[in-house]
Amino acid sequence: MKTNQRIVLISLLTALAVALIAGAYLIATRVATAELRQSGDRQLQIIALDLESVLERYETLPYSVSYLPLAAQVLADQQNKALVQQLNLTLQDMQKQAKIAAIYLMNAEGKTIAASNWNSTLSYVGQNFSFRPYFHEPMSNNGAVPGHFYAIGNTTNIPGYFISQPVYPIGARRGSVPPVGVIAVKISLNEFEKAWRSNDEPIVLADSNGVVFLSNRPEWQYRSLRSLDAEVQKDIQATLQYAGKNIQAIAALPKKVQAGFGEYLARPIGRLGWQLMLFPSESKVIHAGMQAAGITLLLLVLLAAFAGVYYQRYRRLQERQAAQFALKQAADDLDQKIALQTQELTRANAQLEAQLNKLQEADQLLRSAQNETVQTGKLALLGQMAAGITHELNQPLTAIRAFADNAAVLMTRGKLDEVNANLKHISDASARMGAIIGQLKGFARKSAGNLSQVDVSAAIRASAALLAGEFARNEVQLHLQIPDSLFVLGDHIRIEQVLINLLRNALDAVEVASLKQVEVVLEQNAEVVLVRIIDTGPGLPEHVREHLFEPFFTTKPSGKGLGLGLAISSSIVQAMGGELLAENRAPDDATHGGAEFIVRIPLKLSAQA
Repeated sequence: MKTNQRIVLISLLTALAVALIAGAYLIATRVATAELRQSGDRQLQIIALDLESVLERYETLPYSVSYLPLAAQVLADQQNKALVQQLNLTLQDMQKQAKIAAIYLMNAEGKTIAASNWNSTLSYVGQNFSFRPYFHEPMSNNGAVPGHFYAIGNTTNIPGYFISQPVYPIGARRGSVPPVGVIAVKISLNEFEKAWRSNDEPIVLADSNGVVFLSNRPEWQYRSLRSLDAEVQKDIQATLQYAGKNIQAIAALPKKVQAGFGEYLARPIGRLGWQLMLFPSESKVIHAGMQAAGITLLLLVLLAAFAGVYYQRYRRLQERQAAQFALKQAADDLDQKIALQTQELTRANAQLEAQLNKLQEADQLLRSAQNETVQTGKLALLGQMAAGITHELNQPLTAIRAFADNAAVLMTRGKLDEVNANLKHISDASARMGAIIGQLKGFARKSAGNLSQVDVSAAIRASAALLAGEFARNEVQLHLQIPDSLFVLGDHIRIEQVLINLLRNALDAVEVASLKQVEVVLEQNAEVVLVRIIDTGPGLPEHVREHLFEPFFTTKPSGKGLGLGLAISSSIVQAMGGELLAENRAPDDATHGGAEFIVRIPLKLSAQA
């Protein structure tokens, strides 16, 4: 197929697919709109029947109450407090039994004489409602027309539906003489509003002027479906129907609040020209259309995929037939190439094995070099401590010689008790020398590299003991703040090597300080053991901190260090899963700051291990 023909065919198929998708969208939206309207009509019918049944249920209640002789008696003798109180209690009992908001009696001037809420702080008693339509309608034409009205309560500020009937003098036939008062019943419709809130689609109940007074959208309440003219606004304000609120159209609200306002379904409700409205969700229609369009698109994609697979299969069959001949010719060449490549792979495999053996040997050499480096650093520390250890051993040796000479003299004199005391002193001095030598030998030997339970507190004490002589000679105070025991999983020889390195560095740092003090703090933080070694020296300059843990970097004069101590210590701590940090301390009244080295080792065992 030529290129131009292929382009024309693809264009036609694309146009057909677009037409099918658009047609599916239109048909689905029409069907969804019809179904949505049917569903909305059914829903409105149910709500309307429920609402009208409630309104009609109480229609005869004020009519019945108006026939109470007690009501006419109270209107005839309004100053009789006992009679008024009896009517208050009667109305209160009727209100509770009927489960309505209120029942109250007004005289011919519109003043409330008795009410079911007579004992409430928002009682209607004494309030004048002559401005309300539900008062002057029954008072006109000898009470031929009962009153009906929905409004926000002028006293309670609670909305309700009011039904009223005229009250005639005692013995007078209804309609034969002017009424002497009006009995009114207030019914709350808030339960409907609460029930509507479970519906996602907006539901409103609007009065004859198009003012929404019940809705599951609180933002629409006391708003109008259309703009009201000045005369209607004036009538609403005159009756205080909506507590003096300025009624604005829903269309004037922000777009977000207007969401859902548009085409609606409506049913008439009650005697006042109310309209019950349901605003079907356009999003459901759009969703149905998009769903149908998506399904159509998916079917077209599947059809195109099937056609593509079929076309590819046809092409593959042709290609296979053409390739069979080529494969037959290439078979011999392929066998030769395979044999040649097999030989090359065999040689390459042998070379890789040789390189692997060399890498393994290099790795063993590297590990050995690392261990030797650690041991070299340890021996360097031993060399630095040699003078101090010699001094420590010299004192017990001198004491042993003196005590031995004294013992020989005392023995010739027969003073055996004093000889025994001198021998005891010789034994103690020998034990001290043995302890110092034992610590030195334990520190000097190579680490086996095996991890075990290590008491960090004991390691700190042992390290401090090895350097105790040097601290004393340099008049440096060493303070240990450590618990009795705190265990980690590590290598005790290498932990001691790190601690001795850091203690010697701290000892060197305070050599020229005014306050010569080194502090070792051991603490546990979450799952980490922290060893803080703090000195009162001059601190670490910024250019030194950048290279502090690099091999062969040192700030000490020639002959006092190789620059390996901190590098080796950092490697040892990292091998145990921890880290070695360094920072400067903030200055205080006693010092100019100083440095702080922090050893962080994961806490593998509890302190009670």
